[in-house]
Amino acid sequence: MTTTTTGPADAPSSAPPKPVMRPGDRIFSGTALAAGIIILVTLALVALFLIVQAIPAFRGDTSGNHILEGQPFLSWVWPFVFGTLWSSAIALVIAAPLAIGIALFISHYAPRRLAGVLGYIIDLLAAVPSVVFGLWGALTFAPMLVPFYRWLNENLGWIPIFSGTPSGTGKTILTASLVLAVMILPIMTAICREVFLQTPKLHEEAALALGATRWEMVRMAVLPFARSGMISGAMLGLGRALGETMAVTLVLSPLGIVTFNLLNPENPTTIPAIIALRFPEAHDEGVNTLIAAGLILFIVTFAVNFVARWVVSRRAEFSGAN
Repeated sequence: MTTTTTGPADAPSSAPPKPVMRPGDRIFSGTALAAGIIILVTLALVALFLIVQAIPAFRGDTSGNHILEGQPFLSWVWPFVFGTLWSSAIALVIAAPLAIGIALFISHYAPRRLAGVLGYIIDLLAAVPSVVFGLWGALTFAPMLVPFYRWLNENLGWIPIFSGTPSGTGKTILTASLVLAVMILPIMTAICREVFLQTPKLHEEAALALGATRWEMVRMAVLPFARSGMISGAMLGLGRALGETMAVTLVLSPLGIVTFNLLNPENPTTIPAIIALRFPEAHDEGVNTLIAAGLILFIVTFAVNFVARWVVSRRAEFSGAN
């Protein structure tokens, strides 16, 4: 009796055949790869330019710098960093709940026709130039807020952020933050709306079949599924608020102070606003100083986006079923 053994060479190959790429696939793949490389190279060149041009601002001798006026660079730029972070954080706190609420209403509560109209209006609001928001905030919105600021000061003045003498013009850091909140609201709403609409219908129907109300279904099925998308929308809106120039420039005066008070006429301004206001008169090392401030803003924005990507990547495999 003979036994026939099958060697490894006789076993069928388990590796799938390699697909043949057509010319169109090669062109598309190469174009996509080139676009990605161009983005990285551009970002690296921008960072290199900022670093090289900012070096003179970090030198010890600032006596001839008409922007620093004898101050160390870090002492000069710190109030503007604070103003940038403070105004953007207030805008995010105001806009995030509104964006989530509007997106939920459009995606799960509003009738289809009304949802379509509201979605179109939100998308159209995102196309309004920032200078228009700035003019509206400085000429119309700020005077409207003066009575409200006086009421806050009279009734909530015991809270430090509402203490002091309220501004008679309404041009305060709170007004600038409210304008920023209106500006970042459309993009945050649009992202949250699309994420909410991607929730698996089976999860929503299962929650409703078990007797959950619509809000309970949203709380148990929609919000957990869309958590990473909401964080991405919030960070994208924060990134725009950090880099906004014209709206803040038209509302706030260029003061380099650090204060948490929201109603006083003396307010900290932001890095983009101080660059826009001081650049026309800048020369020699003053230009390097403003570029160095831009480098600080670049680092802050990059850090915000890096943290956002890290938070989102932690939930990249979340499907809503676990």
